[in-house]
Amino acid sequence: MTRHAPTVGWGILLGAAVAASFGGLVVQLLFAAMAMGVVGMAHGASDLAIVKRQRRPSFLLLYILVSAVCLLWWTMYPGVALPLFLAASALHFGLEDAPSDHPIERVLRGASLIATPATLHQAQLVRLLGLAGGMSELMPAFAAWLTVFGALAATALLIIGASRSDVRLIVGTTVLLILPPLVGFSVGFLILHALPQTTTRSRQIGCTDSLAYFKVISPILAVALVLLCLVGWALLRFDATGVRSLFAGIAALAMPHLMVTPWFEGGQTGQAIILPHSVSVGS
Repeated sequence: MTRHAPTVGWGILLGAAVAASFGGLVVQLLFAAMAMGVVGMAHGASDLAIVKRQRRPSFLLLYILVSAVCLLWWTMYPGVALPLFLAASALHFGLEDAPSDHPIERVLRGASLIATPATLHQAQLVRLLGLAGGMSELMPAFAAWLTVFGALAATALLIIGASRSDVRLIVGTTVLLILPPLVGFSVGFLILHALPQTTTRSRQIGCTDSLAYFKVISPILAVALVLLCLVGWALLRFDATGVRSLFAGIAALAMPHLMVTPWFEGGQTGQAIILPHSVSVGS
């Protein structure tokens, strides 16, 4: 687990997050879309690279199928899609971000990324979840439970982070707690999950640096961004604020990553599949 913060990069990210926090909903949506939709999707864009060539057809078929089902759910039953997406995300974060020999921390990490933003911003979260899920009458009770879980998880993780001088865990949990929900989750997601996972993936497929990694994933990332924009445009007729569009677009790209990729990865690194010799280190 990475415990030392890259000062310059984190400074820029946190500065932009604080500035976005003082903006309205549109500004915060744009920040979240950039943070999660561009930077955050970078680790998932390498999913194909870690799948053996002979398994790629079935992998792509299932990937597209899960994404399509997810979009259908968000269109027809957003009140069902939202809690399922949140639960699946919490499970994914817990399994991916905490040490395998710390089951309690796994639960805390998964719960915190989803629930901690409610701790100090319950009213804002109620509005966001109501717009995303279309079931505003149920959201106050749901957000109340998130507030309790978020406060407990954040307190425990701050103690854990301080006990082992884990700067990443402390900063990530703090921004989840303090910043407005959209901005706080976006930054917490990047610091605690997406950026460490991108580093891991980059090493896994044999890239020497970030530029080499982005060269490899750029075609898939471009397709993902186009899909995100199309989904956002299509769902604006259900919610003119763009909140549901953001949630649905991210979910359509995230759910296959959560549900399909774990069944196909392993047994072979992606460097032998798609990396040219100029960007592979062969490790």
